[in-house]
Amino acid sequence: MQSAAAVGFVRPCAARARPLAAGPSHRGGAVAVAGGGIRPVLPPRGLRLSARAGLVPASPLEEEEKRRCRAERDVAASASAAAPGGSEEARGGLVKTLQLGALFGLWYLFNIYFNIYNKQVLKVLPYPINITTVQFAVGTTIALFMWITGILKRPKISGAQLLAILPLAIVHTMGNLFTNMSLGKVAVSFTHTIKAMEPFFSVLLSAIFLGELPTPWVVLSLLPIVGGVALASLTEASFNWAGFWSAMASNVTFQSRNVLSKKLMVKKEESLDNINLFSIITVMSFFLLAPITLLREGVKVSPAVLQSAGLNLKQVYTRSLIAAFCFHAYQQVSYMILARVSPVTHSVGNCVKRVVVIVTSVLFFRTPVSPVNSLGTGVALAGVFLYSQLKRLKPKAKAT
Repeated sequence: MQSAAAVGFVRPCAARARPLAAGPSHRGGAVAVAGGGIRPVLPPRGLRLSARAGLVPASPLEEEEKRRCRAERDVAASASAAAPGGSEEARGGLVKTLQLGALFGLWYLFNIYFNIYNKQVLKVLPYPINITTVQFAVGTTIALFMWITGILKRPKISGAQLLAILPLAIVHTMGNLFTNMSLGKVAVSFTHTIKAMEPFFSVLLSAIFLGELPTPWVVLSLLPIVGGVALASLTEASFNWAGFWSAMASNVTFQSRNVLSKKLMVKKEESLDNINLFSIITVMSFFLLAPITLLREGVKVSPAVLQSAGLNLKQVYTRSLIAAFCFHAYQQVSYMILARVSPVTHSVGNCVKRVVVIVTSVLFFRTPVSPVNSLGTGVALAGVFLYSQLKRLKPKAKAT
């Protein structure tokens, strides 16, 4: 049974009507029908009815036209279906890029605020063990809040895992304590310049304990790092040996943490991701450092002690809490970024972060910086950037 499109009155493809090869005029007329009667020819509506009755068959050209139009419709439908998907994928990629940019911005911002407020507190309250304990206490409170409220899935770990994490918590505690000791003794910019030596200790400890020998290019990249730090140290106005060696000890402990994490290979369950691991280490660090604080310094952050020292309670507490919150937040964001990018990209971002912290601290505290000191800092940071790039180059395996 033929459709109305067969006689050209339904035109899905082109806006043109095909003339009928035979039959009455469209304007009217009559035809003879079986039974001896006369039926008048109707306008186009009547012609479509006649077509459905099979009185005007479709020609081969019309059939071909129908097939062509059907193919064109299929292609158009496919294109329209694919277009929204492609645009949606592009929008998704843009959203991910914006999210990553926002995380990098928060990482740097939290670092800046931590270093500025932490330095302000350490200037008036030179008790680095107390300050570090407060920071771990705030981090512990945040971690517990996230677990209780379900913002972060509560981890399920065994006693064996806790024992494996314990060495990491110990060196993490020591690393943050030594950093605060250094910040209390020397300028923020100088502490971070010394901490640019981290790649040197990473290569050294990995070679000693893991047997990972660096490539010659990686070794060469360490030379500007060491030379730049030495040059900056010689011309640093706030230089003192206590601040210098505390920053160096921080480098050793933090890189020991990285080596231990590779060597111990902590077995992770599904709920124990990087953020949960960091939160557990923070809680353990608080319980490790709290008794040492009581034995070494006593409680120096109580209202009575602060008032006796003539300090503004509200100001000290506000700055301490902001510094502690930013301390925990920037490390959380750092792990979130590491889950989205490669380790090399994260290392480059960390290098840029150090530059941002050094520059902002110099501007905020108006730290006197000589041209030679600036040159040494720049050379050291350039060496760190070069090291992060060369770490991607793997030595070729020897043919057997």
